[in-house]
Amino acid sequence: MSWMTNRRDFLKSAGAVLTGAALPAQAAPAKRSATDWVELGRYGVKVTRLAFGTGTFGGRVQRELGQEAFTKLVRHAYDRGIRFFETADNYRGMPVMLGEALKGLPRDSYRLMTKIRLADANNFTEAFDRFRRELQTEYIDILLIHCVRTATWPEDLARLRDAMSEAKVKKILLAHGASCHGLLPLRRFPGNPWLDVALLRINHDGTRMDNLQGTEYGAGDVNEVVERIAAIHKQGTGVIGMKIIGEGSFKTPEQRDASIRFVVGLGTVDAVTIGYKSPAEIDEAIERLNRHLNG
Repeated sequence: MSWMTNRRDFLKSAGAVLTGAALPAQAAPAKRSATDWVELGRYGVKVTRLAFGTGTFGGRVQRELGQEAFTKLVRHAYDRGIRFFETADNYRGMPVMLGEALKGLPRDSYRLMTKIRLADANNFTEAFDRFRRELQTEYIDILLIHCVRTATWPEDLARLRDAMSEAKVKKILLAHGASCHGLLPLRRFPGNPWLDVALLRINHDGTRMDNLQGTEYGAGDVNEVVERIAAIHKQGTGVIGMKIIGEGSFKTPEQRDASIRFVVGLGTVDAVTIGYKSPAEIDEAIERLNRHLNG
């Protein structure tokens, strides 16, 4: 009886070994990178996961570099693989500086996002043509309505939204959307099929994030913003995160690391934009994002 038991145990063990050996080895998951091209929502526009922002304190930080130093900074980002650049009409002088910095680079090798002021809502064609001249481009990849602040913004800006949609039909604009300042306007983003792209403030502790006052100051409601972002992303709108470094407020490496780890961990933010003033800041952002994408 003991011999039979030992024989059965041996055969079971041998079968388990053979079965295990027959299984193919699982491939290691592909590493993700800050400079990967990712699709924004369901609308077909692809950007690098990390963008170069030009609006730190309204563009002052980048503007004060001067054209020569700014161009070198843009080219450093480009050479490191960042191919998504964002600006706005409100960032005084920055669209012109960005257009000059990118001059000579193949237009199909990078993506441009800019934003239109509410003051130009009734003068879209003239404003849009000026944007293209300043950025030295025939088309713009993404145009956003800059800084919507009211709960009624979709109705109030219906004519502007229609004009942006017409530019998209003409293929001089590839995608449109809005950036948001405040919880009241943010609550109108979910369920809005016009939004190809949403630029939203997000970090780990609410610094310069959305609140009911709609101001830049005071703590934002992180929980509600996270909830709204999830709903916006689920509907197929591309989500770009801003204020990841609290517009420069996160002075320590630990704060910056905590914010990037938090945003990456949400799984609902497709790309992020960060403003830089030095090559070292670009290198740090790439390294931190790479680490947390694969953590």
